[in-house]
Amino acid sequence: MRNTLFVASVALAASCLAIPAHAQENEDAAGVDYAGFVDLAKQIETYRQTRLLDWIQFDTRSREPDAIILDTRSAAAFAQGHVRGAVNLPFSDFTEEKLEEIIGDRQRPIFIYCNNNFADDRQPVQLKRVELALNIPTFINLYGYGYREIWELGEVLMLEQVDWVRAEG
Repeated sequence: MRNTLFVASVALAASCLAIPAHAQENEDAAGVDYAGFVDLAKQIETYRQTRLLDWIQFDTRSREPDAIILDTRSAAAFAQGHVRGAVNLPFSDFTEEKLEEIIGDRQRPIFIYCNNNFADDRQPVQLKRVELALNIPTFINLYGYGYREIWELGEVLMLEQVDWVRAEG
């Protein structure tokens, strides 16, 4: 009887510690699917290349009705300066609900840029390592959340070439 109770207790404890079935599908039990992210990035690599715009195209098209310029830098960097008309949603705050609140319609044209689109390398756009530029994960995440009308600034400029809102003070 004691053996039966002991075995039942161990089995119960093990079932409480079991990883949920949906997490077992992922490579990482923490709910992170690295392989899925890499697959998505590969899947849209060519598509992204067709969505790169020079500044004239970016500026002109982002002024069209219903277009949104999405700045995914930190709120502090955004407050120090940003492209005129941009809306801030820090990348770390991306959730389906927050994107829906800020962007709305999944067919809405979204225009993105990041620090690495500017050669100045000073606040508020200090350069990141080129392979870690925020444009890439932003594009991949927006696409992964179902947005398809994503357009990316595809050139490097100086701040004075852009209609830039600077922090006051």
